[in-house]
Amino acid sequence: MANVVVVGSQWGDEGKGKIVDWLSSQADVVVRFQGGHNAGHTLVIDGVTYKLSLLPSGIVRPGKLSVIGNGVVIDPHALVAEIERVSAQGVAIGPETLRIAENACLILSLHRELDQQRESANAGTKIGTTGRGIGPAYEDKVGRRAIRMTDLTDLGSLMPKIERLLAHHNALRRGLRLPEIEAQALYDELSGVAPKVLPYVTTVFDLLDDARRAGKRILFEGAQGTLLDIDHGTYPFVTSSNTVAGQAAIGSGMGPSAINYVLGITKAYTTRVGGGPFPTELEDENGQIMGDRGREFGTVTGRRRRCGWFDAVLVRQAVKTNGIDGIALTKLDILDVFKEIKVCVAYELDGKRIDILPANQEAQARATPVYETIEGWDSTTMGARSWGELPAQAIKYVRRIEELIGCPVALLSTSPERDDTILVRNPFE
Repeated sequence: MANVVVVGSQWGDEGKGKIVDWLSSQADVVVRFQGGHNAGHTLVIDGVTYKLSLLPSGIVRPGKLSVIGNGVVIDPHALVAEIERVSAQGVAIGPETLRIAENACLILSLHRELDQQRESANAGTKIGTTGRGIGPAYEDKVGRRAIRMTDLTDLGSLMPKIERLLAHHNALRRGLRLPEIEAQALYDELSGVAPKVLPYVTTVFDLLDDARRAGKRILFEGAQGTLLDIDHGTYPFVTSSNTVAGQAAIGSGMGPSAINYVLGITKAYTTRVGGGPFPTELEDENGQIMGDRGREFGTVTGRRRRCGWFDAVLVRQAVKTNGIDGIALTKLDILDVFKEIKVCVAYELDGKRIDILPANQEAQARATPVYETIEGWDSTTMGARSWGELPAQAIKYVRRIEELIGCPVALLSTSPERDDTILVRNPFE
C-alpha cells in the first residue's frame, strides 16, 4: 500500500485541507507531523465549513484515525477548545478517532506571552508570527527543557521539570521586565488540563508501524508551506519547524522508507501572510481581485493575505527540496476573470538573470521577477470535474506550469467543494 505525504509548495494557504480531506477517503490514518495551531485548514463539505488548526483534516471523515505526531507542538488548551468546537458541529472525536504522540512537546501560556512580547517589540525584525507561542515552544524543545505530553501522566514528578523550565524563562522575563512566573501556577495550569488530553495520548511511532505492517494507507499532512521551512524557506521570515516532506518521517516516528509519494499542494497564483520577500506580489487592482475572489484571509489570524502572480521559480525549488512527485493545483477558478495572466519564470538580480531564489536575505529583497504573459480564458472553470469541462486556454496555462516547475499535475481543484476535483494521477496507486 502507498503512503502519501502532502506538503505546501509555496508560503502555505495553498488549499491543503481540502486535498487532504479528499485523499483521506482512501486513507486509513491521517497524520499531522509538524507545526502547531498557527496553521489553519478550512474544509467545506456539503455546504458545512470546518476550520481546523491542530486536528488533522481526516478528523471530519467517519472511520478514519487521526494522529498528531511528535513533531507537532501542542497547546493543550487550544486543542481541547478545538475538539469541543468541531464536536459541536457533529463530528465524533474520541480516543478511537484521535491519537496524540506521548513525546509531543507542549505550548504553555508563557510561550504565548513571550512570542507576543517579542513580535510587538520596537527593535528587531518583525517576522509576522501568529503570536501563539510556536517558536518559543520549539526553542524549549531544542533546549531540552520542554514539558511533553508524557510528563502529564506523572504529576508527582512534574514540579522539577517546571522549575528547570522556569529557570530559563524567568531569566528572560526579568530581562523583558515581565513578572516572574510561579512554579505552582504553571503546575496548576497543567494539572487542570491533563485529564482532558491524556485519554488521547499513546506511543505513536508504534501505532503507525503496526498500521503500516497491516497494509493500511497512511496520509501525512503538513502545515504551512515549503517557503516557511526553517532551513529551506525565506529565512528569517519563516516558521519554527521543518515543513518539507522529509519532516513527515521525523515528526511521526516512521522511517523515510515508509513514504511512497509526495504531493505538493500548489495554488494557481501566489499568496503569503506576514513579512518577508515576495517577488511577484501585486499591490494593484489585480492583487485586490485575487484576494477578494480567493477569500484570502488567514484561517487562524483573519489577516488579509498578500497576493501575486504564480512564481514558477519558487515552486520549482519546492519540487526539489521536497522530492515532489506530483502537484495538486488549486484555485484555478480565481484566475477566470483575467484577460492576461503572468507567470514568473526567473528573477533579475543586480542586472543578471537567475533561476533560483538566493538564500541571502538582502538578495531576496532585491530580486525582481521576469514574467511570461499567458492569455486568459475569460470563462469559468469553477466546479469543473474533468479536463473536457475546462477552457482550452486554462489547460494551456496548466501545461505551461508543469513545464516550468518540472513536475506533473496529479490533481486539479476548481472550487472549495470536496468533489470539484479533477484526478489525473491517484497518489495512492
